Amino acid sequence: MSTTQHTTGVNREQGPGPRPFPVTALSLTGVLVVGQLYAVLPLLAPMAQSWGEEQATVAWTVTAFAVAYATGFLVSGPAADRFGPRRVIVVGGLATALLTGAVALAPDTAVGLALRALQGFAAASFAPAAFSYVATRVAPERRVTAITWLTSSFLAAAVIGQLAAQSLEQSIGWQGVFAASALSLAVAALALRLVLAPDPSSKAAVDGALAGMFGLLRDRRLLLLYGATATLLFGFVGVYGGLEVSGPDWLAGDPQAMLALRAGALPAMLAVPLLGSRLARYAPGTRVPVALFGAAVTAAATGLVADLGPLALGVSLLAFTGCVAVAAPALVQAIGVRAGAARGSATALYTFALFIGAGLGPQLATVLSALGFTAVALGAATALAGGGALALAALLLPRRGA
Repeated sequence: MSTTQHTTGVNREQGPGPRPFPVTALSLTGVLVVGQLYAVLPLLAPMAQSWGEEQATVAWTVTAFAVAYATGFLVSGPAADRFGPRRVIVVGGLATALLTGAVALAPDTAVGLALRALQGFAAASFAPAAFSYVATRVAPERRVTAITWLTSSFLAAAVIGQLAAQSLEQSIGWQGVFAASALSLAVAALALRLVLAPDPSSKAAVDGALAGMFGLLRDRRLLLLYGATATLLFGFVGVYGGLEVSGPDWLAGDPQAMLALRAGALPAMLAVPLLGSRLARYAPGTRVPVALFGAAVTAAATGLVADLGPLALGVSLLAFTGCVAVAAPALVQAIGVRAGAARGSATALYTFALFIGAGLGPQLATVLSALGFTAVALGAATALAGGGALALAALLLPRRGA
């Protein structure tokens, strides 16, 4: 599919208007929104105590959020195409803030599960709409860097969300963490209302957007890229989940060391966006398989060096995270170029595949935990190599048959 339509649309819609820092605002909001998935992890014990439940039962609040989150993408993508990304981001952000605050008032696990599911569904409004905004409102020469910052913020949320929640809970309790998150999300939504450019008028129908989504699934090249996308966070979450449940002896029972390892990967997430102009020299279809194969190699290396100590493991995780951080935005770009005008629906399917993989990642760690962390890491490496093969097949697929 031609990208002419993208370029023309950007030049027409971008405009010089007085709205600075949209990508910065979107990235910071991305940390807040996606962080809601991970922030609950260090809160499970105090939530279980407050609700009088086993921690394993309360852990279902993570699953409830994740499933609703992934499902919500299938609605929010077409909604962004129909109503405009700015409107979906602002309305969805305010709804997420309201439901996040409601979780703090949940009296028991049953209500908490229901509210976490609704929170996840509302939070799903952000990512597809944010990607759609970048694709239509950011100038082509800055788009690679913008998408890289946005996807890196999603990855960084896994670390920052847990660090912030763990620190705040000690002083304001788990209910205070949700209340503070709600206030932050509301402020972010209102700030984006001011920062983002208004949506152009649209006559697309919702049923037309949904039909366009099904049409995307008939594209063989896109199907291969969506398959590759599903392996990305599957491997990433699988590796870190493996460290939690079957890590080396020196890491066992030391949550601070685990958080330190997570935080040690942040430099890679920050460095990759700064290299955006250099990465833009290579087509996204080329970057995807190279980064996925790199992630496979470094995931395997992580499993092999874990017993050597924190330095060896930390360096390996840094390289692994860097490869993942390169692959994520490249996948968005490759999918967006192929999808043409249906970019909102296309990125909705991307985020759906991405977070379905993230939801299955812990299962990889659990299933292989009895065999040790090396087995988990090699399992993740195998999945990522499979994703690299799918991306390579998409690159080499003859255009006539695509």
